[in-house]
This record gives sequence, structure tokens and C-alpha cells, in this order.
Amino acid sequence: MTEPCDLSAIEARRLIGTRALSPVELLESCLARIARTNPAVNAIVAMDADAARRRAKEIEQAVLRGEDQGLLAGLPIGVKDLQATANLRTTWGSLLFKDHVPSADESSVAGVRQAGGVILAKTNTPEFGAGANTTNRVYGPTSNPFDPAKTCAGSSGGSAAALALGQVPLATGSDYGGSLRTPAAFCGVAGFRTSPGLVPAVDRAAGLSPFGVTGPMGRTIADAHLLLCAQLGEDKRDPFSSSDWARIQPALAGIDLGRVRAAVSPDLGCAPIDRHIVEIFRARVAAFRPAFKEVQERTPDFAGVHEVFEVLRGVHFVAAHRERLEKSRDLLDRNVIDNTERGLAHSLGDVARAHVEQTRLMRRFLAFFKEVDVLICPAASVSPFPHAQLFVEAINGERMPTYMRWLAITYAPTMALACAAAIPCGVDHLGLPFGIQVIGPNGSDARVLEIAHALEQALAQKKETARPVPPLEKLTV
Repeated sequence: MTEPCDLSAIEARRLIGTRALSPVELLESCLARIARTNPAVNAIVAMDADAARRRAKEIEQAVLRGEDQGLLAGLPIGVKDLQATANLRTTWGSLLFKDHVPSADESSVAGVRQAGGVILAKTNTPEFGAGANTTNRVYGPTSNPFDPAKTCAGSSGGSAAALALGQVPLATGSDYGGSLRTPAAFCGVAGFRTSPGLVPAVDRAAGLSPFGVTGPMGRTIADAHLLLCAQLGEDKRDPFSSSDWARIQPALAGIDLGRVRAAVSPDLGCAPIDRHIVEIFRARVAAFRPAFKEVQERTPDFAGVHEVFEVLRGVHFVAAHRERLEKSRDLLDRNVIDNTERGLAHSLGDVARAHVEQTRLMRRFLAFFKEVDVLICPAASVSPFPHAQLFVEAINGERMPTYMRWLAITYAPTMALACAAAIPCGVDHLGLPFGIQVIGPNGSDARVLEIAHALEQALAQKKETARPVPPLEKLTV
């Protein structure tokens, strides 16, 4: 891969700024890569190439005049199809909105556009982001760029697959139970689950639910950080929004891992993990252990997390989809129906108890970080599985009690209101991407990004832990 579309976002932006790369040239390279690879993976599901070309040309001319066009000037952006984009089809992966074209951008998309990002395309997602396998009745499934017979995970699967293939240098994602981190792991790219409110979310049905967040995705943490800087802001329509965004610096400064205390855990003490993934994780820990000041094998106390997640996720789905279930059940996919109905089955007592237990869990989690700086664990519990399979039914021969349980390795930190970076860490026992999470407490976004960036750079120095690249020659038409 040596085309302009294969450049990191950081490098492409630098070259645009020095007039060594034209935004038009970069865009055309991305469009050519989409044309060659998208039929095999179906990551890009809506696109306005003509509008993108006009915008790229405008930015090119402005750069030639010496005008500052913003942090993302000229970089093509993929936007997850859960975020409204002005004049570009936005479906939320649902038949209810299959022909919907918004007149205005969602707030963080507006920030990306204002920063000079060229909104090129929408990336695929399961209906309303419900599920860790990217498929829906509007666009169909998105495949894994390393093996088209397997899933890219979800719900930010289209973004992850598009990034891995160089279809776009940056893409947006969102994360509740692992919707950003799992696809990053399955596709060999990077992503960042932000603390609640860091990127304001003003369109949630229930504004007082902090668990679903918007975050950036890129091929590296440095690229994801660049996009995050354009998504940041303060908006009191999101009750969790605050001035914490000001702690994120315009560029990653670098941190000495030799001063960092890390805790490592293969399963967070609560998550089912395939035995092969555990073995690979332990081997990778042995490889990067010398880089840190201290590595402790320990985990926070996640007691009760499964019930907390099931109940509070149910509250979220009832708030967002009860009316749709009552009026348009036949147009909804299985996951939305199932989650909403299970949510309706919970009592007020169940909900109250879940809130109390979540608060206790969060406080235990915060106390844990008085003794360590970050927590590192796998970013996915299994290797990528066939995309015809909706979810993981069993791990190590043990049947999962719910369709979400295989995601406990990502939803447990969510329930603690953590921020978390997912970074590539070589390949697994099947030769498919393997990723790890670098996790910190709520509000530690800047520090977690620095540590994840430094660790990613260290991993990149060795073949067995470097970011894998998909077999482009097997995917092109």
C-alpha cells in the first residue's frame, strides 16, 4: 500500500499544509480505493463524491492562497451512519429511515466539517448501533478486510473496515458496550472511547444516561487524537459536558512508559475470554512488560457488572425505542426488539438497584487507579467470527447467557465510566488482528491517549506486535 490514501492522517495533513499533497489528489486516491475494495467489504454505504470533490477543491485553493483551513483541512472523513450528515443519506441502519436525508449535521460532525474535514461517506452500522456484528436490512453486512467471510464486529464496523483498507484516513465511531473498541480490534486499527461529555452528545433520547459516547477512529492513536481535537467542545445540552475537553492538547507530547505503572488482566475478573486469546495476551504482556516502570497482574472489582449492564442497557433501549417497537415492530431488526423487550421486563426496583450497584462499581474503579496509572486487557474476547453469525454463542464450550455477554471485556469498563483506547497488537492464533485496551478512569483521557500512543509506538517496532495490514490484492475488483 503506497498510495496517498495509505498515508497516516497526521502525515497527509502535514503534506497538505506544506502544499506537497493536494486535497483533491488525496480524495481521488480514497475514491479509487473505495471503488477497488468496497464491493468485497461493504464498509462505505452512502457517499457524495461530487460534493466532496467541490469541497476538496475549495480547500486546495484556500491553502494555495495561504489561508488556514483548520485542523483537518482536506482530509476525507467517514462518518458512522448513526450520526446525521447534512445532505447525505443517514439511515441509522434502519428501514424506518432508509430514505432519510438530514438538512443539518449532528453537532460533532459539524465540528469536523468546520475544522476542514471533507465529509465523504457514511460507514455501515447495525440498526441503531444494536449489536457487535455490522449488518442491517438497509445495506446488508460489512465484512472483515482480513477475511471477508468474517465479521468486522460492531457497531462501528464500517468505520473500522474502511480505515483498515485506506478508504478514508479518519472515521467517526461511537461506543456503549464496546461498539468502537471491538471493531478496532477485529480490523487492526485504533479507536478511543471518550469519557462521558468529552465529545458532547446532544441527541440522546435520555440525556442523563452517560454510557454511550462518540469517539474518533484512525489507523493510529495519533490519527484518532487528531480527529478527537475536532470533535471536542462544551455544550450544556449534554449534562455531562464540561471544560475537561481543554485538557486535550493539540498534539501528543510523548510520555516515558518507564514512569508508568500498569495493571494487566486477561479477563478483568468477569469476562469470558477464549483460551487462545488469553495465551496471546499473556505473550504480548511479556513482550511489552520491560517498557513500563511496573506491571501488576490485577483487576478492579467488577462484582455485579453483568446485571448492571443488562438493566441499564435496557433502560437505554426503552427510552430510545419503545415507541418504535409499539408502532413499527415489523420494520425493526432482532437486536432492537430483543433489547427493548428485555428492558421493559425490568421492574423499577431492578433499575434502582442497578443504579446503586453501578455507583458502587464506579467508586471501586476510581479507587483502583490510586495505585496504578492504566489498566491493560484484550480488546475482544474472541477472534473474528463468520459474519453470518449474529453474535458469539459460546466461549471455551460455555454457552453465553445473553447475546451481549461475550462483550463483557468492553462493557465492564463502560459501566465504570472509563475512557479507553484500543490499539493494534499484531495478529492472533488464526492470523487475524489482535488488539488491546488501554483503560483509565473517567476524565483521564489525555493521559490514556499519551500512554496508548507510546505503547503503540513501542509495539510497532516488532513484527509480531505491529499493526497488521489487510491483503489488499485479495479484495480488489
